[in-house]
Amino acid sequence: MKRPVVVKALGGAVALVLAAGCSSGSGDASSGSTEERPRTPPSASASGAAAAPPAATGVAVAGTLTEGLASPWGLAELPGGDLLVSSRDERTVTRVDGRTGAKTPLGEVPGVVPAGEGGLLGLTVRDGWVYAYLTASSDNRIVRMRYGGGAGDRLGPPEPVLTGIPKGFTHNGGRIAFGPDGMLYAGTGETGETGLAQDRESLGGKVLRMTPEGRPAPGNPFPDSVVYSYGHRNVQGLAWDADGRLWAAEFGQNTWDELNLVEAGRNYGWPEAEGRAGKKGFVDPVAQWRTSEASPSGIAYARGAIWMAGLRGERLWRVPLSGAERFGEPEAFLEGDHGRLRTVLATGGDRLWLVTSETDTRGTPGPGDDRILRLRVE
Repeated sequence: MKRPVVVKALGGAVALVLAAGCSSGSGDASSGSTEERPRTPPSASASGAAAAPPAATGVAVAGTLTEGLASPWGLAELPGGDLLVSSRDERTVTRVDGRTGAKTPLGEVPGVVPAGEGGLLGLTVRDGWVYAYLTASSDNRIVRMRYGGGAGDRLGPPEPVLTGIPKGFTHNGGRIAFGPDGMLYAGTGETGETGLAQDRESLGGKVLRMTPEGRPAPGNPFPDSVVYSYGHRNVQGLAWDADGRLWAAEFGQNTWDELNLVEAGRNYGWPEAEGRAGKKGFVDPVAQWRTSEASPSGIAYARGAIWMAGLRGERLWRVPLSGAERFGEPEAFLEGDHGRLRTVLATGGDRLWLVTSETDTRGTPGPGDDRILRLRVE
């Protein structure tokens, strides 16, 4: 079984690009001919201070918090350090003690209809509510449930926050998180119907921004709409850096997976562009990977870098940042050591939680799968 704690980095094995905004050009992303060398990192900020992120040379597995999870997907931290984890296929939420790993079932979420990549997906918590992104009989939707926070408490009945997100057997998106502005963000997929990504009237293939009650957030780029950015294929990773910039990871089709810097009202190109295309009107990714090396789901920000969990790639990517740009070469860690990796969550300082995904019907589960691992950024 592939479970030794090994820390290793890969250099130069992945094609990477830098954000080029809406630059024009005629590069064909599908041909793989648009690679370029990393931009030289800036030597100083506007104030004259060094622009490099805090030094972090790698990551180590500090231990296993818990195991025996079935199709884990969403992960959220409660005040006090305990965790909530969702089961995509079993439709349940489980509380995990953040010190001992003891599991307490909180119940099944009504109305979830698992199929393919759909089911009970992302989780986040705020002010006594547990928010969940789920696949229902007619759509994907966001609901919230009251939760007292005690180990013996049960989830309250789900209340709709946002409905009408397109659903499919694949490309359901599913990540939700509260931003530094107090608004709720969601990454959605285009369900395989590629035209939805460019249709600003559709909620598919988007990053959405809304109030905690599900209304369009103040300052959104399109009137009376929760759409924040569009032209996405399947967003399953959302994270904010130390300066409040939003980053998103999304699955490519056959050629390039992407890490994007997400800004209000911008068009990220799908299906007209996959990876760095240099086409006018579309935002190029900050980094791109061959789909065999990534297939990214969750991301987190810690110690000056985005950490990105890879499913098909079975590795954890570190993308160092300097402001809104990539700083040097991304590196891969834990390659093949723990199988498919679904979710990564920052807990402050140099600590990360990492959720494996071997029991999602696409892995090769072994004894103890799936797990939540403790990581230490070094």
